[in-house]
Amino acid sequence: MQKKTQDGNRELLDIFRLFYNDVPSYFEIINTSRGDKDFRETVIAKFKTGEKSVLKLADNDFTFPEKIEVWRKTSEEYRKAGYYCPKISPDKSGTYPVVRYKGHSCTAYAEEFSPYRPAEYRSEDARDKKVSEAEYEKEAWIMTAKIASKYFSYSDYPSAYCLFETFCPSDKTDEVLENALEWKKYVRTLPEEFQPQTEHIWRLWTENRKMLEPIYKKLPTSVFQADLNSTNILLDESGKFVGVYDLNLCGKDVFLNYLFRETFHYDYKTELDAIFRRLKIVSEYYDFSEDEKQAALMLYRCLKPLWINKLERLKELENDKTSIVSYLNETENSLTENIDFALYMQ
Repeated sequence: MQKKTQDGNRELLDIFRLFYNDVPSYFEIINTSRGDKDFRETVIAKFKTGEKSVLKLADNDFTFPEKIEVWRKTSEEYRKAGYYCPKISPDKSGTYPVVRYKGHSCTAYAEEFSPYRPAEYRSEDARDKKVSEAEYEKEAWIMTAKIASKYFSYSDYPSAYCLFETFCPSDKTDEVLENALEWKKYVRTLPEEFQPQTEHIWRLWTENRKMLEPIYKKLPTSVFQADLNSTNILLDESGKFVGVYDLNLCGKDVFLNYLFRETFHYDYKTELDAIFRRLKIVSEYYDFSEDEKQAALMLYRCLKPLWINKLERLKELENDKTSIVSYLNETENSLTENIDFALYMQ
């Protein structure tokens, strides 16, 4: 994080002039880049009037004017639904300009400064504890169910949680397949005695994914913020849920996929119980179709058994053969057990 005065960065001030009639007297730079091909900076600016605003700059293959327009529209729809989401704005000419900044060609856009704080900053202060974590997470999922029930169709850009398609042009596969392939690669390093079972698990997984694909593509979709975590969930001073921000991963998605993907634990039982709870919550605000109920088990088997958290758990076992046997049996069971998700989708 960098903090600078007005004279600290002439390049940045020139960019601000594209959006505002005045330049900030002070700004704070937060770098959220992820590698050489994903440069991102958020600039929180304070003007002489005391007003604050946010400028975002990105050089990656998923930030471009057409995509930002989807984010702007999504923010608007969340606000219409009664939830806070910062307004996104183009420059004074009505465009999202591409500017030179720190050696990058960045797409720039302005964002309203949020008066609310993210849940990750919730302190031990008694005021913050009036609302429990479970309560505000429940409200966040109620919001998401309401958005799902709108069946928004104003965008074909998928969310970062997409399945059977890619989020970025640079992606070779969807993230689920990418993680499954990593699992397959790692289990080949296990002792020979485990190979028959790991090969059987891989066959089960690939057969299930193949059966799921044609069904999945018929499931209803909406357009979601698509990143419900403590850094993006916004709370008021009492700890009550008010909305979300950060639309970088926003896009079209299947609601059930989004819910399953956002619910994860190392332990299968804990994870399943959490999924059941969330399904019961959202079912009061969203009517799952028969197709969704029928697809739920196949979707679970596609998303959960070989996901990154399960691979991390396997790696932690190292050479403990007894624990590896237990892990593989549990993984195989997750691909064969009949789980009645429809029971929680009424």
